[in-house]
Amino acid sequence: MQPLRIWHSGMEPKSKMAAGHLSEEFRQARKKAMRLLEHMDRTERGLTEKLLQAGFSEEAVSDALFWVKELGYVNDARYAENYIAARIHEKSRQRIFQDLYRKGIGSADASAAWEEVCELEQPDERDMIRSAVLKKYIPGSKLDEKEMRRLYGYLARRGFRPGDITAVTEELEIAVKFR
Repeated sequence: MQPLRIWHSGMEPKSKMAAGHLSEEFRQARKKAMRLLEHMDRTERGLTEKLLQAGFSEEAVSDALFWVKELGYVNDARYAENYIAARIHEKSRQRIFQDLYRKGIGSADASAAWEEVCELEQPDERDMIRSAVLKKYIPGSKLDEKEMRRLYGYLARRGFRPGDITAVTEELEIAVKFR
């Protein structure tokens, strides 16, 4: 799929009627975009995909996206900040960045949003690991090899660094029991 052309201020999409009226497809694409944004904030990519899935032409989607951006309803930087603020104490930095990338947020926007949110919130990944481990095991637990692999895998899939995982399990004295 080719990237959509986003119309810049002062430019009108080609298929607008000469009299200045929007075609019915453009009007419907704008209405659909607004309905999609009523329920949740979306990224440019997410809104574009939804409108294309609804069967609108690329030109109508581009017009609708331009229109909602001009109104301030779609803003990827704001989306990234809100997303990070809501998950900063639950997920690792790496996992949040992966999620944002999948949603169409570039690494520069994600990094800027991370810095902005970190000025207000101080995430402690080791504390997050500690609380996740303590939900499953008490300090001083002896785990068999399979349980320890599962614990490491669970934490690693959430984007935590192996060094942090090891430090927390050692701190909580959770170790592999030997037969």
